[in-house]
Amino acid sequence: MQIYNLEFTASEIKEAVAADRLLSMEIEFSRACNFRCSYCYVNDQAECSNELSREEIKDVILQAKELGARKIIILGGEPSIYPHIVEMLRFLGKERLEIEIFTNGTGIDKDLAAVLAGERARVVLKMNSREEELQDRLAGKKGAFRIINSALAILKEAGYPAAERFLAISTVICRQNIGELPAMWQWLRQENIEPYFEIITPQANAQENTWLTVDSCAMKDLFTRLAAIDREEFGRTWEPQPPLVGNKCMRHQVSCVVTATGNVMPCVGVTIPQDNIRNNRLAHILKNSEVINNLKNYREMIKGECRTCEKAEECYGCRGAAYQLTGDYLASDPTCWRNAACKNS
Repeated sequence: MQIYNLEFTASEIKEAVAADRLLSMEIEFSRACNFRCSYCYVNDQAECSNELSREEIKDVILQAKELGARKIIILGGEPSIYPHIVEMLRFLGKERLEIEIFTNGTGIDKDLAAVLAGERARVVLKMNSREEELQDRLAGKKGAFRIINSALAILKEAGYPAAERFLAISTVICRQNIGELPAMWQWLRQENIEPYFEIITPQANAQENTWLTVDSCAMKDLFTRLAAIDREEFGRTWEPQPPLVGNKCMRHQVSCVVTATGNVMPCVGVTIPQDNIRNNRLAHILKNSEVINNLKNYREMIKGECRTCEKAEECYGCRGAAYQLTGDYLASDPTCWRNAACKNS
């Protein structure tokens, strides 16, 4: 079975952990963004004054490759408006690294779509609603709906989705869109677009915008309904398990995040900088990070109900949610329905 963004097998993950190697790395080229999403993990999206240069970005990517990474996941900010995005995509392609880019679609025109298609980049387009008013509200930008749907049309013209042109829609589950998500899931499956639905990590903007929050019992019901749709209509079988619908997040075993200013963190939710790539090489940082090593050894280190859960061998909940809500990245995930009152319902 493949897990973590559908690409890495359990045996590959186990081997990477044993050898202190990476399989992927997430990186921000810049935090500059034209959206102000109500759930964003970045409090202030204004352009940083001390962001990594292109040379520094390329160097840390090569360091990740030396550690075994074969996939680079581009985060933001909004990478499609990064001034050097084409140069970086070409660089990654030349290095034979798989590319995955999370984008709101703003900078996707025919030229950029052609580059993405040519490099066989995996594109994950952010879309939280098929209703214009709600999409614009969640994105914090009037016109966001039109931008996203224009990007989707351009990507389709460029040959997405296809066998080597993976296309997904990234959707956060919130109180305002939860009712439309089953129909949206069906639509995406029919379009051969991978639905990438996830629970919001309660941090930064999401902590301030509590009107987004969905309780654990409602979340369980949604996951269960989507699993039934996949099983009955599309012949796909999976067991409902947070925080990703139809998928498992084991990123702490095989990945890390490098922020736009060079800080290395376990993931965007566990916001504990371990060091900076301007101070030490990536291999040194990862090897000497107590936090990262504790997360790799989660079965021995995790606490509470997550430690004794029947799913503990293959799941550790959302470490970001645990850290943001309790201050302890090894605590049980307070957002998981298995830890909530509805767990036996």
